[in-house]
Amino acid sequence: MQIREYILRRLLILPLIVVGTSIIVFGLSRVGGNPIAIYLEHEMTPAEVAEIEDRYGLNEPLPVQYLAWAGGVLTGDMGWSAVSAQPVTEALFSRIGATLELAFFAAIVAVALGISLGTFGGARRDRLPDHLTRIFSISGASMPIFWFAILLLILFWVNLGWFSTGRSTPEIFASISHPTGVYTLDALLAGNLVALLDAIRFLVLPAITVGFGATAIIARMMRSSLVEELNEDYVDAARAKGLPERLVLRRHARRNALIPTVTVIGLGFGFLLQGTVVVEIIFRWPGIGRWMADAVLRGDQATIMAYVLFTSILFLTVNLIVDVMYAYLDRRVVLGA
Repeated sequence: MQIREYILRRLLILPLIVVGTSIIVFGLSRVGGNPIAIYLEHEMTPAEVAEIEDRYGLNEPLPVQYLAWAGGVLTGDMGWSAVSAQPVTEALFSRIGATLELAFFAAIVAVALGISLGTFGGARRDRLPDHLTRIFSISGASMPIFWFAILLLILFWVNLGWFSTGRSTPEIFASISHPTGVYTLDALLAGNLVALLDAIRFLVLPAITVGFGATAIIARMMRSSLVEELNEDYVDAARAKGLPERLVLRRHARRNALIPTVTVIGLGFGFLLQGTVVVEIIFRWPGIGRWMADAVLRGDQATIMAYVLFTSILFLTVNLIVDVMYAYLDRRVVLGA
């Protein structure tokens, strides 16, 4: 099987998985209670409640309700968000830029530091740098994200005053247009260096917080994979040919060590989106994670369903990209070996 055929097969399977995911999301929302509760008030009469049920089709059988909801999703109508008092689609796209921006920069932090630390420790097995890398990995994987966020805030906001909470300085944010909703990208498009520096300043702490746990996991996986690869025969053969150790590490061992690490990176991006919920609340970041948390407290099922469906599709897309990258790195996946 060629890579093109492999990619095509995965693309054909993806819509079926999305449909299955939507059914699960809809089913769980109905198990959680009747979505009409968000629209009710204490003084409503039974006739008024029945009118609301009829207006939103909530008195229909569940399969009919699902088809109506799925049809609305396909046409961009996901219902009404009581939390933000606007259509769910508008509320989602007005906030998704902030969350994707945070997750993207957190991923950069996690991948850059994780691979570098894992390579550094694995190439110096059982020496002090390796022990320090393992201590970092264990602490990063075990430390609660909210606790780490609070520590950063106490140090860099309360004591040093270098950074702040929120997403931007309101005056600077309002000085440029926002066609994409991603503050850093909008600042670049506007050619405004002040806005770009403002965006980065507010991104630093939440990005480090979200990426810290993933950094530790990636570093641990990279270190373990590299140690295993350095014991393989092909590495000994490369050394026997007289290649410098840095070339053996860079051209041979590290490439193969990246194969299992890529899977961890891809899965980690999905968990980064989940981690943004807590971070957005602590740092007052105006993304979909904070929006979803408010929806849970209010019982806003339309918002919760949209969030879960969107993040599920994003997670599936990232997994598809990871599988394709895996196939390029390890041709045995494509060849079925």
